[in-house]
Amino acid sequence: MQRFKALLPVRRSLQRYSFLSLHRHGFSAQPNYAYYNDVQEQASFTQISLSLSLSLSHFVLVEGRANSRAAVLNRPSSLNSLTTSMAARLKRLYESWEENPDIGFVMMKGKGRAFCSGADVVTLYNLLQEGKVEECKTFFRTLYNFVYLLGTYLKPHECTEDMSKDANVAWPFYVIACIGLVITSHSQVAILDGITMGSGAGISLPGMFRCVTDKTVFAAPEAQMGFHPDAGASYYLSRLPGYLGEYLALTGEKLNGVEMIACGLATHYSLNAKVAWVEERLSKLITDDPSVIEDSLAQYGDLIYPEKRSTLHKIETIDKCFCKDTVEEIITALETEAAETYDEWCMTAIKKLKEASPLSLKVTLQSIREGRFQSLDQCLVREYRVSLKWITKQVSNDFSEGVRARLVDKDFAPKWEPSSLGEVTKDMVDYYFAPLGDSEPELDLPTASREPSV
Repeated sequence: MQRFKALLPVRRSLQRYSFLSLHRHGFSAQPNYAYYNDVQEQASFTQISLSLSLSLSHFVLVEGRANSRAAVLNRPSSLNSLTTSMAARLKRLYESWEENPDIGFVMMKGKGRAFCSGADVVTLYNLLQEGKVEECKTFFRTLYNFVYLLGTYLKPHECTEDMSKDANVAWPFYVIACIGLVITSHSQVAILDGITMGSGAGISLPGMFRCVTDKTVFAAPEAQMGFHPDAGASYYLSRLPGYLGEYLALTGEKLNGVEMIACGLATHYSLNAKVAWVEERLSKLITDDPSVIEDSLAQYGDLIYPEKRSTLHKIETIDKCFCKDTVEEIITALETEAAETYDEWCMTAIKKLKEASPLSLKVTLQSIREGRFQSLDQCLVREYRVSLKWITKQVSNDFSEGVRARLVDKDFAPKWEPSSLGEVTKDMVDYYFAPLGDSEPELDLPTASREPSV
């Protein structure tokens, strides 16, 4: 690695002066204007490329601090929804920060009233309408690689026990009991102050510290959109208490910051009014010691309890109904519970399930169930298969239809195909989980280099 780093300046110098090998002067009495013209064209192209790069980089800003860096999602008008260029920039930034010994920890936050509302599905919808499927594939590939980078960002030494593959362990992705802990990479802090949905959760929940506020709203609404919870969702939702993950994934129900703390999705809670103080405190740290970072976050914490009407108080009913093997059985269990208890919560859950894409519900349930026994990289590879199957529309157009109904035309009247659970066959569901085939490469994650012991 040291030899490689030493060669980088040399390689950049060679690239800078590469025109010397491309423009060899011949023996001629005529002046050679080719070099001058090429340099002019190159300068013009570089200026355009630089302007475009700077424009795109404005969507992810960087704040430099004494011993840390912060990535700031900066598309407030679009609720900081993610594009391919944003995911790619985040990946490049985090990779460079991981290799920088002067950076103790990294942080991510969002501008405006959202941390991140998820993928920019309207852009994906428009690309699909234009037949640009390959660009959509690039988005998912880039995003999932970044999620994997986050999920493997912390590499402690001298571990006595690695519980990362234990299905009963919730968070963080790599929960490790260590003696003589040595941090060779950096702690991550995510300030989830506002809307945190879909892929927005995927790029934040892998962090060691997830700070939520009284403004935080979490949800996995993909099934209502004719898609499936992705970007690692089948990993973290499947590890929530009981069958809460199935409930959240199938209904798209929201959680607030207090509920995220209670179920383990978040680690710290602070009022929105104190977020600026939290950030100021973190900016002054000159250490990479996780305990110091934890103390700094806890300094502005608040004592909180879920409200009486919180979904979490329904965990027994959730476990009773959402433990069933099929979506049909889940709905039947909810209907039985509603008839016996007259509980409005049950009726709301039934309504949400019946509004969602039938195909999405069945694919989502299987995805969560498989994720419970898989590692993060395995979940991402499977989610990539499912995502690509959705956008190629071989079985259903539900993703485009869901985005159209909710975000484009906003008539909230999607025409799902198949239109009922009974019409969704086992072969249809199996298709989404089958390998992509020879003509389409699987998601290639650097597991060998980032998790050599796996």
